[in-house]
Amino acid sequence: MKLNLKEIPRVNTLTKQEFIRDYFKPQKPVVIEHFVDDWPAYSKWSLAYMKEVAGDKEVPLYDDRPVKHDEGFNEPHAKMKMDEYIDLLKREPTKYRIFLWNILKEVPGLQKDFSYPDFGLRLMKGLPMLFFGGADSYTFMHYDIDLANIFHFHFEGKKQCILFDQEQSKHLYKVPHSLITREDIDFADPDLEKWPALQHARGYVADLEHGNVLYMPEGYWHYMRYLTPGFSMSLRAIARNPKNLGKAVYNVFVMRHYDNLMRKVKGQQWIDWKNEQAIFRTHRNMTAKVES
Repeated sequence: MKLNLKEIPRVNTLTKQEFIRDYFKPQKPVVIEHFVDDWPAYSKWSLAYMKEVAGDKEVPLYDDRPVKHDEGFNEPHAKMKMDEYIDLLKREPTKYRIFLWNILKEVPGLQKDFSYPDFGLRLMKGLPMLFFGGADSYTFMHYDIDLANIFHFHFEGKKQCILFDQEQSKHLYKVPHSLITREDIDFADPDLEKWPALQHARGYVADLEHGNVLYMPEGYWHYMRYLTPGFSMSLRAIARNPKNLGKAVYNVFVMRHYDNLMRKVKGQQWIDWKNEQAIFRTHRNMTAKVES
């Protein structure tokens, strides 16, 4: 058995009115295939170009190692100069990814290559973030701390995206006091005998290629796997749903700090307990659903 995933709808382009009516209001994802063809970034942005304009910048790198108690929130696992990292991407497979790299801060000139699209949402213009990865590198299934609306613009290569809305959290082995699922679940090819609750989850999947834009609605879980070396840029807009906005405030001002405190107090025992609870709570919910 495989995950129950629907292909994300694909459109050539979208007007603001179509986007609001068909995707934002019902909170459904969509891939827009040719929305940025007139951006300078569409023809300029490649790994080679990034090496040229940012090669001397030191970048934070992340891989797929499990979370440890002595690592802070979003702390990088390594650092490297951008030119060395891009050479590595082209030379061989690597698990190292760049995560949340602020291009306005590091290479302000890149802002001239794109514009902020008018989809009827107020985009946070100080936070255009870049993400890089090598072939077969991936992010754990997670959702963003602010539950934002996200527009994900992909450049070079191909990337697979698997999405679930927040209603599916009860099936995904969510780790309590965090934004991730169990890290030992391979969402590209999950073992449904080991993780039976995943059979009840209903999600979406799409492959992104150069110039594609993926809209991820508020708080959507997402798993990203780079099928080939490449990179993407995300623009985000604050959550509009009061429930999601409340969760975002809680995550930023309470949950994150509580989790960091418990890591310091209980160490690895805290991480292990959370991982055990992810299984216990998910299977308890699954049993209750069957009995009802």
